[in-house]
Amino acid sequence: MHYVGVRELKNRLTYYLRLTRQGDNVIVTDRGKPMAILHAVESVEETAGTEERLASLAAKGLVRLPVQHVKASDKQPAKVKGKAVSKMIIEDRR
Repeated sequence: MHYVGVRELKNRLTYYLRLTRQGDNVIVTDRGKPMAILHAVESVEETAGTEERLASLAAKGLVRLPVQHVKASDKQPAKVKGKAVSKMIIEDRR
């Protein structure tokens, strides 16, 4: 396990990425306090989030990641004629 400050990581990023590719973990510190851990994608932990798990599966070739990330707030609702689906469901339940 290696410890590196933010400035040092920025200046020698390729070196530290090579270490993670070899299986080492790199702890990134900011003013001496740990703030992040870099590790290889292949060693995803069980507590990892969705994005990290998807990146791991993509590295193994099991899934393909989308080319462009679309936020839910960027999507426009579909325009349809007639009653709203929610109203139809409520009427159907009566």
